Amino acid sequence: MRARDSARLSTVRLLLAAIKQREVDERIELDDAAVLSVIEKMIKQRRESIAQFEKAARTDLADAEKAEVRVLSAYLPAQMDEAEIRQEIDAAVAASGASGVKDMGKVMAALKPRLAGRADMGKVSALVKTRLSG
Repeated sequence: MRARDSARLSTVRLLLAAIKQREVDERIELDDAAVLSVIEKMIKQRRESIAQFEKAARTDLADAEKAEVRVLSAYLPAQMDEAEIRQEIDAAVAASGASGVKDMGKVMAALKPRLAGRADMGKVSALVKTRLSG
């Protein structure tokens, strides 16, 4: 507020409102993992909006959404690189005994709590599918 960064302030207010809304809806107090999932959901929504705005040639709106993604991303833990993700996938495949694409759900269920907030789960899903089909 004091820095007069209105874009950041509005984004943080949106985040706090989303967290409060979920707490009221579910009648619980969110823990860190749940707050991370709220942030990830908001980032995913912004990325979908960016794609739509760019398709409609509305760069002004797309730029505003990109700024919100940058602010929200600052509240996530450091992202894992692809090599670390592959190591986690290999460990999850070994632990679950997955043998093919039909076992993808088991692997993703094992990975989700370990990678939440630290990796894009869409990218992880694609890597798991590649690993299990090959």
